[in-house]
Amino acid sequence: MARPIAKDHEAKRLHILREAAHVFAKEGIARASMAQVALACGISKANIYHYYGSKDALLFDILDSYLKALRDRLEGLELDGLPPDAQLLQFVSATLLAYDGMDAEHKIQTEGIAVLGQDEQQVLKGYQRDMVRQLSGILAACAPALADDRARLHATTMSVFGMLNWFYMWNGDADRAARLAYAEVVSELVIGHRPTKI
Repeated sequence: MARPIAKDHEAKRLHILREAAHVFAKEGIARASMAQVALACGISKANIYHYYGSKDALLFDILDSYLKALRDRLEGLELDGLPPDAQLLQFVSATLLAYDGMDAEHKIQTEGIAVLGQDEQQVLKGYQRDMVRQLSGILAACAPALADDRARLHATTMSVFGMLNWFYMWNGDADRAARLAYAEVVSELVIGHRPTKI
């Protein structure tokens, strides 16, 4: 007979993900151990293995949960009918707000994706590509000339993400107002005028 899933299974899983992300971010993924994760979670190492068969499985679930939620949040923005500059401001604002409190998950992305297997990498990179594609479409609508120059459009798209990541790295404790103010700065730098606020 299959063992029933405990009522608090999902809450414990999310707790493990959050604590493990902090351990991986602090120690580095290669140096972090499942014993350290268990200690941070306040549970036994055996209990960690009840949820995850390996460190890679745990790492994948951290990044899969984080990137999928971020992708879904951005794809769920109600942008239809908005002028392109307002769409850009909404996208940039939502990204900066989504980064709030997710420093550890964000920090381990680059190292973490690279150490996983190809199948897992493809899933995670797929979320990233979805977000790049969405922003590229918004930028092409803001500056139609970009649509005819794919290399320039890609460079512009990645530059916007670069500005957002700079803010995350140096202003992690910024409040909502500061994040929204910086979203306006980024949007204005990209489109050359103050974006339409909705």
